[in-house]
Amino acid sequence: MNHQAHTAPWLPNREKLQKLYESYEPSFQILLDRLLPKLKSCIEISSIPTYKGRVKGFGSYYRKLLRNIPNGVELTDDLPVLTDIIGIRIICAFLQDLTEVEKCLRSCFSVYEIERKGADRTFREFGYESTHILLAIPSELAADLTLPKGLIFEIQVRTILQDAWAEVEHELVYKSEFSPFDLPLKRKLASINASLSLADIIFQEIRDYQNKLNRELDKRRGAFYQQADIESAIHSGGALPEAQPQEELPSNVLPYVQGTIDDMILDAIEAHNNGNLDRASMIYTKIIEAEPNDTVLSVIYKHRGMAYFAQSKYELALDDFKKSAEKNPSNFRSYYYVGIVLSVLGQEREACENFTRSLDLNHYQPYVYFRRAQSLYNRELYTEALADLDRAVALGFKKDEEQKLRMMIVNKIDSV
Repeated sequence: MNHQAHTAPWLPNREKLQKLYESYEPSFQILLDRLLPKLKSCIEISSIPTYKGRVKGFGSYYRKLLRNIPNGVELTDDLPVLTDIIGIRIICAFLQDLTEVEKCLRSCFSVYEIERKGADRTFREFGYESTHILLAIPSELAADLTLPKGLIFEIQVRTILQDAWAEVEHELVYKSEFSPFDLPLKRKLASINASLSLADIIFQEIRDYQNKLNRELDKRRGAFYQQADIESAIHSGGALPEAQPQEELPSNVLPYVQGTIDDMILDAIEAHNNGNLDRASMIYTKIIEAEPNDTVLSVIYKHRGMAYFAQSKYELALDDFKKSAEKNPSNFRSYYYVGIVLSVLGQEREACENFTRSLDLNHYQPYVYFRRAQSLYNRELYTEALADLDRAVALGFKKDEEQKLRMMIVNKIDSV
């Protein structure tokens, strides 16, 4: 009988290994302290992640080393390296952030391996997903440090919910003497796992909707300001452009049966941005007729007012912007929009009053100071107009219109 096949693998001397490990630990900690700022400067996503870093304690290192000797970990005179001696966890708000973080890491570091743990589990199995990424240590961060040969570091990328599950699972399963073999307990864990996974998906769907809505709002708001610039231009002196008739749409054009207000708002804003202003106004009217709460009404009146303004229906726009302010007196933008329409209509005194109301609610609006400066100029209040221009510039308003208006004000002051 060949007894050699049953010989136990060679085990490292724990005392000697611990002494060697502890000699490296100060360098491990310094390296971790250098890695964290580099990661934060590398990862640029819309929601700011949370970073957790640690150097593995010797006890954990030694236990894992013993488990991995049969898996090919090389035992040498130097310290045998494991992939997670230096470990960093990046915790994100949304599922999409995980992909964005991975892209950032690929652009800043050399990647050895990416493992998506838990991705192959079924919904009946408990356990949760986590992306593990093994990265090379940048040479500039390892300079002047004494490190074992072949050292790399590991990053775990998770959502907030994935991280919460991992922490609880670690307490329930890995740190307990007995794992839950009982079928009802397993079902409960599987149910929690499914609920958290679904919550992550729903959060991402809401985030995607918000991002799309914000893009459409930015486009719509930009078009509104552009038209306001044209129609309230100083020395225009001409008649206001007439409202352009648009094709009437049938009342059954709206496809909603039980559609949410969010769906309708997004549909209306997309129609607005695509130039289908009658459809946008119609959808806003449908929402108003549903009599939502005052906060929602304030937003919808403001949106419909913009659609009317884009059609040069200034009186209707003015009425909607005023209703928006009435429904939510703290909505500083509504007063600003009222001021813009009043200025276009030549009612500069009332325009200034509404610009002032907006600024009383929010002092940090450079464009509102600029608009009030225009109205003050048209009222021949040149000193006050110049002061408002200075406030706008101090808050970062740096457009050609500001220089043009400033020169016009200075010329008027010099001629007095």
